Amino acid sequence: MAVRTVIVAGGGVAGTATALALRDAGFEVEIHEAHTSGGADGGAFLTVMRNGMAALAAIGAAEAVTAVSFPARAVALHDDRGQRLGHRPIEGPARSLTRAALYRVLQELAIARGITVRHGRRMIDATIGPDGVEAEFDDGSRAAADVLVGADGIHSRTRRVIDPQAPAPRYAGQHVVYGYTPGNPAGLDPDEYHMIRGSRAFAGLTVPGGDGRTWWFARVHGAEPAAGLSPEQWRDLALRTCRDDATPVAAVVAAATRIVGGDAYDIPTTPRWHNARMVLAGDAAHAAVPAAAQGASMAAEDAVALAAALAGHDDPEVAFAVYEQRRRAETEETVAASARLSSPGQ
Repeated sequence: MAVRTVIVAGGGVAGTATALALRDAGFEVEIHEAHTSGGADGGAFLTVMRNGMAALAAIGAAEAVTAVSFPARAVALHDDRGQRLGHRPIEGPARSLTRAALYRVLQELAIARGITVRHGRRMIDATIGPDGVEAEFDDGSRAAADVLVGADGIHSRTRRVIDPQAPAPRYAGQHVVYGYTPGNPAGLDPDEYHMIRGSRAFAGLTVPGGDGRTWWFARVHGAEPAAGLSPEQWRDLALRTCRDDATPVAAVVAAATRIVGGDAYDIPTTPRWHNARMVLAGDAAHAAVPAAAQGASMAAEDAVALAAALAGHDDPEVAFAVYEQRRRAETEETVAASARLSSPGQ
């Protein structure tokens, strides 16, 4: 029987983009999001690359994303003495924005297009019945549909429902600290990423034109996870690894007024992406460390591919297999490439 109704577990980039793509293809969709509001994650930022913007354009979201973002025009690479090693343009359009802004604008689009977004509902289980799938949420509520899309992130519950032996996320041996510093104290060219290969950390600085701040990150290697640190502790961790280098990174970090940090994880491969009525998308299927800047773009591409597969095949399991065949190899290659880019010495 052809699929008509879809539950999407997760209201982040993958979940909301998938809902938009499915709605555009004529499906009835509900998003169930664990966060009680917009799903803001504390201040990290990202770049949607050219492939991601093309996927967003395919679901009518590129214009809205462009309105809340800044162009990412070029990358300059520097060493720990501040010497420029190279410079190249970023093949565009590519856009920089906060993750919270991306979540917000996609969810606003979903609501405007008649998609129900239910907040404060974390999926804890799902069961397949003769007529579809029923999801159970941590607030005691339930929802039923023909199929369920697990877009519930790197720690996906859907992944474990599909396959109880699914691999857990792998700690990538690094912490990533993000921050925002008033002004442009390093005198950087706007809308360019200045990447600094420091002696003990890899850092990136950018000044989005018109934002009035320097956005920065520092990728710091660590043998053990360091979750639970305060913003000041994340600042100290970043400063310890860059203060001896002859670059502007330490001064920018020290002057930051907003900082958030976390540990990086990835999933090199997920053996099972789907069963008869459930399928994974985004980080739930193929989480990468942020070095390749492709997480959001891969999620948007998943959305387009999954909606096309479901629209083209009445049997959901056949559609899921077609979707997986289209996306698995490419996403696993990107996850592996991102891991190589973030390894020590890179």
